[in-house]
Amino acid sequence: METNFKSGFISIIGRPNVGKSTFLNKVIGQKISIMSDKAQTTRNKIQGVLTKDDFQMIFIDTPGIHKPKHRLGDFMMKVAENTLNEVDTVLFMINADEGFGKGDQFIIDRLKQVKSPVFLIINKIDLVTPEKLLEIIDEYKDKGDFEEIIPISALQGNNVNHLLNELLKHLPDGPQYYPADQVTDHPERFVITELIREKALHLTREEVPHSIAVAMENMETRKDGVILVQATIITERSSQKGIIIGKQGSMLKNIGQQARKDIETLLGSKVYLELWVKVKKDWRNRQSQLHELGFRKDEY
Repeated sequence: METNFKSGFISIIGRPNVGKSTFLNKVIGQKISIMSDKAQTTRNKIQGVLTKDDFQMIFIDTPGIHKPKHRLGDFMMKVAENTLNEVDTVLFMINADEGFGKGDQFIIDRLKQVKSPVFLIINKIDLVTPEKLLEIIDEYKDKGDFEEIIPISALQGNNVNHLLNELLKHLPDGPQYYPADQVTDHPERFVITELIREKALHLTREEVPHSIAVAMENMETRKDGVILVQATIITERSSQKGIIIGKQGSMLKNIGQQARKDIETLLGSKVYLELWVKVKKDWRNRQSQLHELGFRKDEY
């Protein structure tokens, strides 16, 4: 391996719905992190790996910082805060289309304890005028000790390459932690359940809140080469179950059809997807249920 190879870990942190997952997917070049216009979509830390000839960047997409309302929320905040102490660089991402809020101040206060360089990333600049952008930069520049302030549009890709070039300057010499063709540290099963959850959130819109989880029941390759995926969508109330199933199963069928397309893209193979819906009352506040679904604080 070349002696001048660089590698490092980069945390993406910010309030809910500022575009962290959109940015990560854009950088990696494929969907590995769930996207939704609903807040608090990301629940675990999602590591995305970008490998080039002379460097490897490992990005960590964290849950949006918010005031916890249940045990799942406590878990999400623990994940987000722990990553700040493990990385070489921190990207503090804000939404150009939203004003400065208490959530931003909370994060800035927390970042004052971080020794690694902190970049302020102003995302969604495609939604504001150049004049407004200058106002935002002026408002934030003295609120924290930022190494760089970089405006981007993760959705359109504006200035993303410039950001990567600036990050490369701060990347230490290091090994290639992951194989060149690996884009995430999460197993395929995890990514598949996230893709299903994304479609359920998107299609049910405001009718079903973030009380949805997805559990993988079975995944195997059949004799005909088709991959069989069987998963259960978990809700907290019977009324939510009815919404997800829909009239004569129409909603569940739609969720399955859209999720199957993304899963086939991920796996590069034909997929047969079977979905069920199950009610587990108040699962977000039950430690045993959280552990069963993979939310374990001791792993972070």
